[in-house]
Parts: sequence; structure tokens; C-alpha cells
Amino acid sequence: MSTAAETAKAAVRPASRSVRIRRNPVGRTLVKLPFWLLIALIALYALFPFYWALRSAFTPDPELFSTPIQYFPSHPTWAHFDDALSSSFFRRALLNSAIVAGSVTLLSLAIGSLAAYALGRFRFRGKSFVLYLMLSMTIFPQIAILGALYTMFSGFHIVAFLDFPKLYDSLWSLVFSYLIFTLPFTIWVLTSFMRALPADLEEAAYVDGATPLQVFWKVLLPLIAPGLVTTGLLAFIAAWNEYLFAVSFIQSPDHYTVPVAIVSFVGKTSAFQIPWGTWMAATVIVTLPLIVATLVLQRRILAGLTAGAVKG
Repeated sequence: MSTAAETAKAAVRPASRSVRIRRNPVGRTLVKLPFWLLIALIALYALFPFYWALRSAFTPDPELFSTPIQYFPSHPTWAHFDDALSSSFFRRALLNSAIVAGSVTLLSLAIGSLAAYALGRFRFRGKSFVLYLMLSMTIFPQIAILGALYTMFSGFHIVAFLDFPKLYDSLWSLVFSYLIFTLPFTIWVLTSFMRALPADLEEAAYVDGATPLQVFWKVLLPLIAPGLVTTGLLAFIAAWNEYLFAVSFIQSPDHYTVPVAIVSFVGKTSAFQIPWGTWMAATVIVTLPLIVATLVLQRRILAGLTAGAVKG
């Protein structure tokens, strides 16, 4: 018996050096230290531009280009925010951007969810071709179709026989042009959510006498709420920050959106002066709603980003 016990003890190998390090709290910290340093560098790289904009927004004009660089303003001021918010065309641009981005988001979700329902729950010929066609529409850069859109909008009336104004230099031109890029992405993402839903729920609703539209509205749509929130927020951000189409299709200051309005600020002393402080303050004002929306909806966004990758 003693010989067998001694043989069993001898058979137990001592823990390796790496295992001992992982078991030690200090060792675990040292092992994870490079990972956390990498995360800190990535966070610094991503957040530094916004920090610099925030710092410049509170820094008086004489101190913006002073040397040595002051990373924290010695005399913070709200003057740049007053200059931005006191501009009537900038306040109007905030409203215009809210109207355009909200309209694009609602239309993308309404049309995209219906299209995703058809592509994700029904079988028909050419379904794969339609999906890849939608995906291919996101490959082309905006500048590739700018000339064609300009020609269409400059000669197209909203309602021709009622003598309505042309699409050019109207908010409708931005809504229709933004849908070209937000709608394919919305359809592609929501289709994956529709496919992941179990067929038993749909079949049970049909047995209870529900119509396909009732199944979509009362059964399937609530289940893909995380996907709707994720795609809706991304569509809103894309429409809110878009600049190329806005500066190409809008000429009247009353129709400016926030990206165009920001670059339209002029200096107080000269029309050739670049008001960096006012630009940075306006940038902070424009970015804050997006940050707040992301923080409020972060749980839905995380659920939407992960749910489509897991098959039920």
C-alpha cells in the first residue's frame, strides 16, 4: 500500500511556470497588462479628437494657437457656444438635420422591415440575387452617383401637375438621396434577424387565424426590436453627419443641415478668418445628441449586434 501511494505521489507532476503565474493574483495582473495597455492606446486614439474639439470649444481665441500647447484651457469661456447658438441659420440647420435624419430613419425602418419580412420568411425565385443586389449598392462611393442624382433632382418636380417646387434645394432631395445608402444596409441586416426567428411562432399565429400582415406586425416585428434599434440608430447617424450630398443639393441657407452650417461660420473680424473655436463648439453641440442616443440605447444596440450572429 505504501509503495502504491508513493508511486501515485511521484506520478503527480509539479505545476508549470505559466500555470503558477496564472494562479498568482500578481501574475494574472502582469499577464493581462499588455492587453489593457493596448485597450488604453486604442481608447486614447479614438477619443483624443473629441477631447481636442471639447478643449478648443472652451479655449479663448488668443490661446488656441499659443505655445507651448495648453491641454487644459487656463481661462475657459462659453463665448464659442454663444456664437454658435446665437446664429439663426445654425439653429435652423439643427431642425433641418433632425427632420431629414428622422425621416430617413423612419422610412428606412418601414420599408426595410417589410422587405426583410419578404426576403427572410418567404421563398421565391431570385431572392438571393435581390439580397446581393442590395449589398452591391453599398459598395459604390457617393461621388459615383452624385452627377446622376444632381441631373435628376434639378429637373424633377415633387408633384408636377400641381406646380410644386423642384427637388433640388429642398430637404426632400436629401431624404431620397440618403435612402440610397441607408435602405440597402437596413434590409440586409433585418433580413438576417427575420431568418433567425423560429418558424413555430409564425405557424402558430397562422393557425389562430392571423393574416401575414398581422403576423408581421404583432409577432415578428416586436421580436426584432434590437435589430430595428441598431439599424435605425446607424441610419440616423449616417443621415445626420452626411456632407457631400447636402452641400451639392442645398443652396439656400434656410435648408442647410448641420455639416453645411458648421463650415458656413465666418470670423467676427474678417470674412477670411477661420473661427476654429466656434467650429469646435458647433461640433460638440452636434455630436452630443448622438452620444446621448447611443448611451440610452446601448443595451438594445449590443443585443442587436450579437443576436443576428446566433442561430436559434
